[in-house]
Amino acid sequence: MTTPDERNELRYAEYVLGVLDADARAEVAREIQTLPEAATAVALWEQRLAPLTGSIREVPPPPYLWARIREALQLDIQARSRPTPSIWDSLRLWRWVGVGAIAVAAALALVVSVPGLIHPAAPVGEAAGYMASTIQQDNGATGWTATMDLKNARMIVVPGTPVALEAGRAPELWLIPQGGKPISVGMIERDKPTTLALDRAMLARLGPTAALAVSVEPLGGSPTGQPTGAVIARGAITGAPESTGPHTASVIAGRTDRPTA
Repeated sequence: MTTPDERNELRYAEYVLGVLDADARAEVAREIQTLPEAATAVALWEQRLAPLTGSIREVPPPPYLWARIREALQLDIQARSRPTPSIWDSLRLWRWVGVGAIAVAAALALVVSVPGLIHPAAPVGEAAGYMASTIQQDNGATGWTATMDLKNARMIVVPGTPVALEAGRAPELWLIPQGGKPISVGMIERDKPTTLALDRAMLARLGPTAALAVSVEPLGGSPTGQPTGAVIARGAITGAPESTGPHTASVIAGRTDRPTA
C-alpha cells in the first residue's frame, strides 16, 4: 500500500519529469515555495534525473515536422482570418515546449515504454495550403506518409515501416489522377525522408479524386514512364476518400503480381 510520503515522492518525481497536468504542477510549485521538505525532495529528484539526459544526443527536427505543426495548429487559416501576433512569439508556448522536451528526454533516459505516435486525425484541405496521404502496404502497415506543401510546390515523403527490396531496386512514387495514367512524382527513399519538387502541372492534378501509389523500379526509375514492377503501397489524398475507389484500382490492377527482379 502506498503511503502519503511515497505518493508525495512520486508527485515530486513527476514534477521534475514534466508529466503532471497544469493543476497538479501548480500545486507542487506552491508546495516548493511554502514547504522546505517539498523543495528538498524536488531538488534531490533533479540531481538524480539530470545526469540521465547527458547521453541523449540532439536530433534536429526533420523538415516535414514544421509543416505538420502548422497544419495541426491551423496557422495559415488563423493568419488570414485575423491579424493577431504569431503564436511562435508566445512566451507561454515556448515554456510548454521546453517542459515537453524535458519530459520526453527524461522518459527516454528512463526507458519508459511509450505508445506509438498518434497522427492528427483532422483532414487538411487546400484552404490550409497542405494535403496529406497515408500510403499503406497491402498488409495494412503504413509504408510512407506524404505531405504536400502547395504554397512551396513540394511534397515531403516520410517512410513509416521500412520496406525490404532486392538489390538494384528502389521505390518510385506515382500520382494517379482519376481516369488517367500514373504520373511519376519521383524516386523516394525507403528509410529516410525525401523532398520532391512539384511542377505546375503536377499541382493542378492534386485534389479530391487523385491518389498516390508506390511501385518497385530499377534504381534510376521506370524505363517506360509507367510502373513496371510490383505496386507495394497506395493511399488516398486527405479529404478525398473516394480516390481509393474503382478508378485507382483500375489503374494499378494487374501490376501487384509483377516480378520485382
